[in-house]
Amino acid sequence: MLLIVLAYLGGALTILSPCILPVLPFVFARADQPFVRSGLPLLAGMALTFALVATLAAVGGGWVTQANQYGRWLAIALLAVFGLTLLFPRFADHLMRPLVSAGNRLSNFAQADGQQVRAGSSFLLGIATGLLWAPCAGPILGLVLTGAALRGASVGTTLLLVAYAAGAATSLAVALLIGGRVFTAMKRSLGAGEWIRRGIGAAMLGGVVAIALGLDTGILTRISTVATGGIEQKLVDRLSPGATPAGNAPSNTTNGGAMMAANDAAGSGTSADADKGTGGARVASSGAMMRTAQAAPEDAPPLPVEGVLPPLTGAVQWLNSPPLSAQSLRGKVVLIDVWTYSCINCLRTLPYVKAWADKYRDQGLVVIGVHAPEFAFERNIDNVKKATHDLGIDYPVAIDNNYAIWRSLNNQYWPAHYFVDAQGRIRYHHFGEGDYAQSERVIQQLLTEAGHANAAKIATGLTHADVTGVEAAADNHDMQSPETYIGYARAENFASPGGETDDQLHTYAAPTQPALNDWGLAGKWRVGAEHATLAASSGKIVYRFHARDLHLVLGPEKDGKPVRFRVSIDGAAPGNAHGSDVSADGTGTVTEQRLYQLVRQTGDIKDHTFSIEFLDPGVEAYSFTFG
Repeated sequence: MLLIVLAYLGGALTILSPCILPVLPFVFARADQPFVRSGLPLLAGMALTFALVATLAAVGGGWVTQANQYGRWLAIALLAVFGLTLLFPRFADHLMRPLVSAGNRLSNFAQADGQQVRAGSSFLLGIATGLLWAPCAGPILGLVLTGAALRGASVGTTLLLVAYAAGAATSLAVALLIGGRVFTAMKRSLGAGEWIRRGIGAAMLGGVVAIALGLDTGILTRISTVATGGIEQKLVDRLSPGATPAGNAPSNTTNGGAMMAANDAAGSGTSADADKGTGGARVASSGAMMRTAQAAPEDAPPLPVEGVLPPLTGAVQWLNSPPLSAQSLRGKVVLIDVWTYSCINCLRTLPYVKAWADKYRDQGLVVIGVHAPEFAFERNIDNVKKATHDLGIDYPVAIDNNYAIWRSLNNQYWPAHYFVDAQGRIRYHHFGEGDYAQSERVIQQLLTEAGHANAAKIATGLTHADVTGVEAAADNHDMQSPETYIGYARAENFASPGGETDDQLHTYAAPTQPALNDWGLAGKWRVGAEHATLAASSGKIVYRFHARDLHLVLGPEKDGKPVRFRVSIDGAAPGNAHGSDVSADGTGTVTEQRLYQLVRQTGDIKDHTFSIEFLDPGVEAYSFTFG
């Protein structure tokens, strides 16, 4: 809704561009004529011109987006051209000269015929006006079209283009009604408008340089998703009638293993019993409430239709595959795995998802990972590529940085699994970890429905994924510590004296006797909305926990320099209780932005005080998770 409003305003404000001045006299010449026979056909002709240009750009842009990185560079080149047209009006005039010539010829013809005030001549004048408008509207409309092409053909794209055309038509209608007053006011603003136009062009060229050098990706990985998402959600709530109020901040339910989405991703993350799978989520395209995922009997009844597979065009990039669409997947059984690479619950389900992808690939199953980032650094496509490779994921992965697929599913959880039949209908879902046998039975049932007889022959061979390390299943029977965020936006149980100081350097002292699930910082830290950054040569984080495993999402300093650390449990080296990213003596190194397993205990689980001391500055700490 917000983008549509902005597109409409962009179209309406096009008339304020100084180079529109030569066009307006043709419009004002008909200001005293009946609106129905003169003004309305003129506006229709102009809208038709914009629709034609938009269609050509969208079709061409849709092809360009299939070229992946080549398409990215072509889009950068287009943005550079748009920037130059704003910065140098003569360049814009030269570039648009063929359109202007055509518009002049149509305009002259329409004027010659205009004395009879026929609707046809006004319609032709509208087409001419649209063509003459091109040197000024072209760069602005081009930005909308470029973004639309990169997003792919969809209802949202169409609405953006319609909103822009409606805005331009509205401003033209105002010009018709007010007439010469607008013309006079625009003359007075000519100088200021030209400088604003050039300033926008310079800023756009600067952005092109940043994108070409990859600086945009680096900046995005440092911008807090939490901070920007709150603003976005407030706007959505205000502009969307009947919108569900934003719910609680994300939390990792200790029993269900489903991590609720933040407001920045889910839009309306309401509280739910994730252990039972009752997330209240529904498929936006159908409006049908999704049923609770429960174990099915051996002779399972037909699975209900819960919705349809939405378009997958919102992905900003695909890994391990060219872009896929809902239409191209017809005839295949599809498993959609919504995940993000630092999510412990997602990592623990991966062995099963990968096993299903291998086991049933020849039977007609297509597994698609939809990577929807929780933390800002997970927006970095290079980070996702590395994680995908390191985790051994070879099935298609859609990079859903804008949460387009997430929102089309009305999803609220990491991980979330949606099971789609050969007709493109969602027939089952499961949120979080567990119920793997039932999920595999659903896959077999859908494959059998699709005519893959071999699926029935392996019905008794349910997958059992025996894994170690961070992907091993959690010990939910004796886990009393919840996921804990370090950034102030979602922090709980912070026990350092004086509390957290938001967005400022502050020297903290660790709590001396923390209660269970209390934690604190020691040393000089800057606590942001999403993470805390160590600003000194050494610092510490302390946590009193009760669980078999302890993980911490960490990243090195901005230049990527590794950060050494030392882990202790109750003041001693972890020994046999060390995690996969720590040696027995407690030493380890932060080398990349990801989840680190720091503790894995054996034997009885008790309350312990965990401490991690960083021996170099610049580390970024995001959240604790347990297992």
